Amino acid sequence: MRRNWFITAVLVLLLTSCTGGTRESDDGTITLRFQSLAWQEESVEVNKELVREWNATHPDVKVEYVQGSWDSVHDQLLTSFEGGEAPDIIHDASDDLADFAYGGYLADLTDLLPERLKADIPRHSWETATFGDGIYGVPFLQEPRVLIANATWLKESGVRIPTPDRPWSWPEFRRITDALSGDGKYGVAWPLKEPVSATLNLSLSAGGQLFHRDADGKVTIRFQAGDQVVPRTIHDQANTDRSASPTTLGSGGSDTLPGFFGGRYAMVPLGFSYRQQIVQQAPKGFDWQVLPAPAGPDGLAQGVSPQTLSIAEESPHQQEAARFIDFLLRPKNMVRLALGDWMLPTGTQALKDPALHTAEHDWATGTALAGHLRPAPAQSVRGYPEWKDKVATPAFQEYYSGAIGLGELRERLEEDGNLVLARYQR
Repeated sequence: MRRNWFITAVLVLLLTSCTGGTRESDDGTITLRFQSLAWQEESVEVNKELVREWNATHPDVKVEYVQGSWDSVHDQLLTSFEGGEAPDIIHDASDDLADFAYGGYLADLTDLLPERLKADIPRHSWETATFGDGIYGVPFLQEPRVLIANATWLKESGVRIPTPDRPWSWPEFRRITDALSGDGKYGVAWPLKEPVSATLNLSLSAGGQLFHRDADGKVTIRFQAGDQVVPRTIHDQANTDRSASPTTLGSGGSDTLPGFFGGRYAMVPLGFSYRQQIVQQAPKGFDWQVLPAPAGPDGLAQGVSPQTLSIAEESPHQQEAARFIDFLLRPKNMVRLALGDWMLPTGTQALKDPALHTAEHDWATGTALAGHLRPAPAQSVRGYPEWKDKVATPAFQEYYSGAIGLGELRERLEEDGNLVLARYQR
């Protein structure tokens, strides 16, 4: 019996020593686990290169690259946190951090990060990863939603080509897509398989806010005039003007590219990083260009949820992990990460790099929009994932398909939505 107890104790000790992100060897060398969600070939290679460069110059603190996936990151992280096996450095997106931050799974980075990094990233970007009084992620990559257009089609039509200095208004955008449509072709194809973030983020330009926080911190949903501009535009394009393809409303962004290349759609609203897929997949001679999304009373304002780097609260080597993040996000390295992901860096120094201001692949157009990016409306709302999945996604999908009207959309977003949020605010 005593022998069995001893064996059990040894096994428990061995299992305990193997859990968690950090490992420490007999000679004192620390190994930190960095879980990256890079998925494009260029991006994966840049991340691995930076890890190799760190390891070559930091013999006492090694970093192990761990490949993660955007498709399963939330559930995978939750399981690793609860099992005591979280990686030390965590790549995620700011709109996925709230529950982890409030749940105590992420370290507060306020006193861990160097002043250089804090000063280099604008305040509005830090707001995307700030929950309560703490900072729980470093926002480092972001992308505006833009219009990818068939340049030949637009040029031949004679429509005014928008620029960041002179964008289309939402009413003008609707008129132009109507004028471009006909004979089985559409002025725009909205890929809205995931309609909520696209709708809410674009609505900032029209003064949309949707989530309203009172003095006590309680959040309520109010679907007001500014919130209705973008969804009404999309609904009317699809159901009244017939200028938006009805078949793409349930599609992902990549699903629209064959039709775009085939001359079925004049424009597709997509994230800025989709340019890489277009460069790789477009037929030879296909001429395309990047246009800014339409503007409203608040100009080109647009919500974003930047990619972030966080540190697990359970990591015993948080300072070393913060040093690695600082290395990864030095201006030149941040530029390398941005180019690898075809996105924009948040850092002000990195944004000045000439490589991000070239006409090639319209980098300059995207960079001109960086100053207009703001925290996504739902950034710090607890219960947002449930509201999005159970209430908002089906409601927007039905509205865009014409199955319900604006009044019912408002009722479901507000009444059903506030019931969901209330459970998280008790």
